[in-house]
Amino acid sequence: MLKKLVSCLLLSILLALPAVAAEKRVLVFGDSLSAGFGIAIKDSWPSLLGQRLKEQGSGFTIANASISGETTAGGRTRFGAALSQFKPKVVILALGANDGLRGLPVSAMKDNLQAMLRQAKQQGARVLLVGMRLPPNYGPQYTQDFEAAFRDLARSEKAALLPFLLEPIALESNAYQADGLHPTAASQPRLADHIWAALKPLLG
Repeated sequence: MLKKLVSCLLLSILLALPAVAAEKRVLVFGDSLSAGFGIAIKDSWPSLLGQRLKEQGSGFTIANASISGETTAGGRTRFGAALSQFKPKVVILALGANDGLRGLPVSAMKDNLQAMLRQAKQQGARVLLVGMRLPPNYGPQYTQDFEAAFRDLARSEKAALLPFLLEPIALESNAYQADGLHPTAASQPRLADHIWAALKPLLG
């Protein structure tokens, strides 16, 4: 009888372990800048963040659900499923760059991001909203409205904000791949450091 009780107890513990792990997950939800486009996945900034979390014994792991080419509209359609699958404690929401590059309405981008921010909060997750900036050839009004959208959303939805993902390498042409858009593998550690500074306060 005692042996059976011990076996049942051990089984209960083992079944509970995945749920505990899921509660300590950071979900990266972005586009090609987060998906490791053009480089080995192990060299991408999300993977480097995962290594740092492990080395520091934080108990957190990284789940990267980023997809190259993703817009905020596309992200919005699959965000609920990602939340259900990974059950993150923290979400790094890094979408919007492709909306800007395609000149999509800023109002639509804000609506999509706001919906995802609220959905994450309803699930009990803390959110780091990662902003983006556009080159001046998109026109002063559009670029200003685009940049301000992230700041306004972070304020209204009470989310943490990293204003510009590429800030550490923004003006360094050799930090990008041949397409001039995607950072090289050598640039990823600097991006990881940049994001880590904003992410760390959310892990407590």
